[in-house]
Amino acid sequence: MAEFTISYLGHATVLIEMDGVRLLTDPLLRSRVAHLRRRPARIDPELLENLDAVLISHVHNDHLDRRSLRRLGNHTRYIVPRGAAPVLHKLGIETVDEISEGESLQVGAVAVNAMPADHGTWRDRFGPPAEFLSYMFQGSSKLYFAGDTDLFAGMADFSADLDVALLPVWGWGPTLGPGHMDPQRAAEALKLLQPRIAIPIHWGTFHPWGFDLLMPGFLTDPPLHFAQFAHVLAPEVDVRIIQPGESLTADSK
Repeated sequence: MAEFTISYLGHATVLIEMDGVRLLTDPLLRSRVAHLRRRPARIDPELLENLDAVLISHVHNDHLDRRSLRRLGNHTRYIVPRGAAPVLHKLGIETVDEISEGESLQVGAVAVNAMPADHGTWRDRFGPPAEFLSYMFQGSSKLYFAGDTDLFAGMADFSADLDVALLPVWGWGPTLGPGHMDPQRAAEALKLLQPRIAIPIHWGTFHPWGFDLLMPGFLTDPPLHFAQFAHVLAPEVDVRIIQPGESLTADSK
């Protein structure tokens, strides 16, 4: 029985290790981003070594952070939504594969499938008109990384033999805008996706300066509320809460 390891580095940054392949999603690696501060402040640099590919779900600044990409160097392979490659080429990054919804690329023994995401239509006015994607990783296990999305009916089409769903349950502030899932909507997504394991992401990492003291609950409560809603709405799903900086190793079924 094959093992996989999920390391939650914070926000939407996840290291997935499966079948000898190391994949990093939406790297946001800095301790400060504009008015936002990181909790915890440091990422173990060893986790960022020997990556086989870096996946970008969309071009919003908290998912495609140029300074974080520079930290990873120019020789790593990137898989990005169609339209996003010019941003990376301007940084001197050499290997960039664009992908559209419904297309697939191979990274070692793992197939990377581009899936839809419902994150609205807002574009960075300084960035390219690129797609919004989520990703399905399929090797000896099947893992879904939602990126940044709201609940949508098409998630039901992803559910065949899904081992893990990595679902966003909040953001970087005390409120959420459109195109996101809160804990209840993420739990409703479990009814469509039917994964064996669900891991909440996109919570507990970045916050406006001082909000960790003024409103600490938005940094700690979202995954707990997600687990509570999931217990009612999808009791067959095993919810695993990984704190930022922690890892989970599990077996495929």
